[in-house]
Amino acid sequence: MPCLRALYRIIPRSSILRPSTQFIGAWRAFATMATTTNTNNYKFNHSMLRVKNPEASIKFYEFLGMSLVKHLQFPEAKFDLYFLGYDGPGAHSHGNSTFDRQGLIELTHNYGTEDDANYKVNNGNAEPHRGFGHVCIAVDHIKAACDRIEGAGYRFQKKLTDGRMRHIAFALDPDGYWVEVVSLRAGTKGADDPEEQGKVTDPGTYRMNHTMIRVKDAEKSLAWYRDVLGMTLFRTVEQPAAKFNLYFLGYPGARGVPEDGFTADYEGLLELTWNYGTEKDEGFKYHDGNAEPQGFGHICVSVDNLDAACARFETLNTNWKKRLTDGRMKNVAFLLDPDGYWVEIVQNERLSGKETF
Repeated sequence: MPCLRALYRIIPRSSILRPSTQFIGAWRAFATMATTTNTNNYKFNHSMLRVKNPEASIKFYEFLGMSLVKHLQFPEAKFDLYFLGYDGPGAHSHGNSTFDRQGLIELTHNYGTEDDANYKVNNGNAEPHRGFGHVCIAVDHIKAACDRIEGAGYRFQKKLTDGRMRHIAFALDPDGYWVEVVSLRAGTKGADDPEEQGKVTDPGTYRMNHTMIRVKDAEKSLAWYRDVLGMTLFRTVEQPAAKFNLYFLGYPGARGVPEDGFTADYEGLLELTWNYGTEKDEGFKYHDGNAEPQGFGHICVSVDNLDAACARFETLNTNWKKRLTDGRMKNVAFLLDPDGYWVEIVQNERLSGKETF
């Protein structure tokens, strides 16, 4: 490993039997790093969506400015995985290896669905199968961005001019998943903002900002994502009149948490939506996306040391869908959050020095 080789240096013969304290200290630091885990190094890597036709889906997300950063093929199991994200010069994760990024979308294609006239994914927003809500991109000029999407023939769940919230929109991808569109400009009035008129949008400046899932009990979910996964609460939006709250969590990294609460320029945030009263209903349950009808699959966190991270999760008495030792794939694990959503855990390859897949 490069980091191990860097510890070695040419030393005088007389020093061979008496290693320097600097060398010993560096070796101990390396050994500690190799056997422990620090949630400050974790990243919200991706959100997985099952798709019917990968060509159509990739075309849509590339139209939104994303790039295909990795394609994994599993012909023996009859499925492929496509990882897309923003990779332009101004992107936060530009040039990083796949699992050293935040804010990717993983599209899962099971062979043959594109030819099945009856195949349809569950987008997570129709009763009785609600759970996953949407992914969200942040754009430079929201009116121009929405006009461009509509001009290309893509549909909207909510146009910028619909309803009272005229500063956000929801486009629909080819499978009917909702893609929220928000502005990178703090304080914009969206459709009613004179400064939005006559602008040209540049998809190369966009961000994959967040993924939204609905949760039954806000306190339990917030505690789990903070205490188990090590996320930080970035901001809270309370809507008592509409009887719901929104909580935005993520990994601050070197940037830290924004003092003004404006998070549109971040990538890889998780939005928890809590509708008041669901926590009091014993029979209430959200759809995890993996029971039929399927759609959304999981979110994924990449970690600094996969073995150490999973050992830590064991000490926290977390629920597992798949431990590292289960099955044939020994390089991934899946936790279950309080609502039963799957959380994939993978190794950040930059910190291990070898490919994750």
